[in-house]
Parts: sequence; C-alpha cells; structure tokens
Amino acid sequence: MKCEHCTRKECSKKTKTEDQENASVDVPSLAQENGEKGEFRKLADAKIFLSDCLACDSCVTAEEGLQVSQQNAKDFFRVLNLNKKCDTSQHKVLVVSVCPQSLPYFAAKFRLSVTDASRRLCGFLKSLGVHYVFDTTIAADFSILESQKEFVRRYQQHSEEEPALPMLTSACPGWVRYAERVLGHPVTPHLCTAKSPQQIMGSLVKDYFARRQNLSPDKIFHVIVAPCYDKKLEALREDFPTASHGSRGADCVLTSGEIVQIMEQSDLAVKDAAVDTLFGGPKEEEVRRHDGASSDGYLAHVFRHAAKQLFDEDVGEVTYRTLRNKDFQEVTLEKNGEVLLRFAAAYGFRNVQNVVLKLKKGRFPYHFVEVLACPGGCLNGRGQAQTEDGRADKALLRQMEGIYADIPVRPPETSAHVQELYREWLDGADSPRVQEALHTMYKGPGLPAVSRDIKW
Repeated sequence: MKCEHCTRKECSKKTKTEDQENASVDVPSLAQENGEKGEFRKLADAKIFLSDCLACDSCVTAEEGLQVSQQNAKDFFRVLNLNKKCDTSQHKVLVVSVCPQSLPYFAAKFRLSVTDASRRLCGFLKSLGVHYVFDTTIAADFSILESQKEFVRRYQQHSEEEPALPMLTSACPGWVRYAERVLGHPVTPHLCTAKSPQQIMGSLVKDYFARRQNLSPDKIFHVIVAPCYDKKLEALREDFPTASHGSRGADCVLTSGEIVQIMEQSDLAVKDAAVDTLFGGPKEEEVRRHDGASSDGYLAHVFRHAAKQLFDEDVGEVTYRTLRNKDFQEVTLEKNGEVLLRFAAAYGFRNVQNVVLKLKKGRFPYHFVEVLACPGGCLNGRGQAQTEDGRADKALLRQMEGIYADIPVRPPETSAHVQELYREWLDGADSPRVQEALHTMYKGPGLPAVSRDIKW
C-alpha cells in the first residue's frame, strides 16, 4: 500500500505489513459469542510512512502522530469489549457513520446491490454491538448547501483589490492539510469555509443527536467509515462545538478496507438491517448520492446554483471538458459568446500543484475549483480498492464507478430532513448557529512540524 497521494515510486518501498512485529486485532467469532473457546482472528497493521507523502511532509506533529496511530480496529474493539465487560455507567453509545463513497466498495466486494450492501454492513456492525449506523449523505447536503451560498457571496464581493475568487473546495482533508501546513497564503483565503461532511457529521452526532438522546457528547463513541486515510487526520481537528467539552466529532476513523478485513475474518451470524436516521426509526428509502462521478459533486451543485442565482440560467446536465488529463476538467456557463462562469475539477496532487502554481502567479482563469487529493476522486481513496501489493485495483475501481453512477441522485435542496434541521437544530438557515456549526477557519503554516512515520 502506498502512502496517501505520494507521487514518488520509492514511497511504496517504505510501506509494509508485518504480521510478526505488529499488534493484532481480535475479531470475535461466532463460537466466542456463544461462550465457546475459539481462536481470535488476527489483523495486521499496515505501516504508512507519511514522511514520504507530498501531502503530509512536515505536516504531522508528534502528538498528532500518536493520536492517528490509535485510530484503528483495536480502538474500535476496545470500546465494544468495554461495553460488554465494564460497569454500565462506563458504557459508550457506539455510533458508526458511513461515507457514501465507501458503499460501492462493499457492494463490489460482496457482489450485492449498493442498497443490499448498506443493509449487510449495517447488520454486521450491529451484530458486533454498534448501537446506531448512519450515512453521511445528510452531512454532505449541509456542506454543499453552505458552499453554494458562500460562492454566490464571494462572487458578488469579488474585486481586484480584495479578491474573493477563486473559491477552492475544502471537503478533502488531504488537500486542506497541504494548503494549511505547507502553502498558507495566498491559498488559504480561497478555501471554502464550509466544513467537510465528516466534520458536520461529527457535530450532528455529538451535538444534535446527543441532545435528542439526552446524552453528553463524551458518552458517544463515534466511528467514521471512509475511503481514505486522510480522514483519520481530519478527525483531529478541534473546531466544532463539542471540542470545548473534551469530545471530538469523530473519535475513530476506519477505512473501508479495514472494515472489510474485519468482516472477512469474522464468522458472526449476520442479519441485514436498515440504516438508522438521526430522527429515529429505520431508514427505509434506497441509497442516494450527490451529482459527482466519484465524489460528493460540489462542482455540479455549486455550478447549477450559481448559474441560477447570479444569471437566472437553469442548467440541466453539466457538461465536462477534459483538459490536461482525465483528472482535470472544465465546466463553463456561456451566454452570447461570453463566459459567465468557469469552473474546474482538479484531482490528484499533480493537478493540484498546477492549480496552486497558476494561482500564485496570478494567472488563474477559474471562479471555482473542486480539489481532491486522490486521482480519480474519492472512490479511489487509498483505504479501499487496493491490491495486496498496494496498487489501485483498476478492475474493481471500474466496477465501483459503475455501481456509484447507478445510485439515484438527490439534490441537497430537496431534502426535507435538512430543512427541518436548519430550523430545529440551527435556529434557521441564516442564524449565528449556522456559522458555528457548519463553517470553519483555516490556519497558515507555522513553525515546521516534526515529520513522523505513522503506523495506521
């Protein structure tokens, strides 16, 4: 397995799995659940050396390195086991939130439809002792809606003296960390301030859901299932309401691959189960996604919204034009031969670096750029769809892309639950609570951090 986003071939030489040296994870077998003596299955820990990663070199402090290394299956099972053994006053409510880009991986691996894969995953997690399983689509709804409003505001306020454009998306934690810890100005002022879906899901679970359940945030252990390792670093951010109470929005992030490994090495009897909702009751409807080929589709949603709000133009299907390579695409809105909006999607660090170079030189033609660190987008996150030697499984990825494309699209504006949450949780769409819960601030690079080799 290569470390996240690294473009150097030698990086793969430093990534290895050591069954003999590394600690293992105990996965309960059916025999153990029935009280019989049985062998524990062993899961090896992969060593990911971030000091060779372009995204993270000099970005990770010693303390962060320690905290990230603790986000693994052992930590997940530690809480599960404590819930079975300790005093009930010490129990945690275990909540797992699943990213939509992880579901095609589970569907392809287990040869199920994406809806059946979601039910199988939910049933498995609950058989382990998880109390609630959510999907993060509703959090992405909030993130996209806030990004739409921010872009329109930036466009209207933009001037050469005080440039507010281009706006660069901030949902990808690898890109954001690179921008904050390495690039700083003039890049960070262009980052969209809307929190990522993972950050917003943390607030939804530890704030809104906790209050509905009459729980303090620290009584909830919140696990995110995500397609990439950078989400583990993102979980360390403290700019959400519950941080002041000593509780992070996400206590542990496990990649899709780590979950599949647990599933494959467990012989628990599993009964499929519907995903839960934050409002109570099972989620009966089918899986939905946003309008992106391999991600949450910020570009398409923001583009349509801006075209309507700024120019009263209704855009149906968004037409992408491939430029430098398949991971750099352009979308334009034109009227009477004039380009009104010019958006781009830049995936992978080679394309990201070209965007940054042009931005620093002041020769940047775009109003908005959807930036993702992984080539091919979120489906190609390094926490899933990898071969044993750490390369991308191209055949599996093609299958996942087809599965993802077949998931029905639901625009975030049409979600009644989101509108209800704006009213009930945030006191309205334009209240001060919205800024606190759904937006963040970015730091520039400070003193160089000590580069660390992290065992995930």
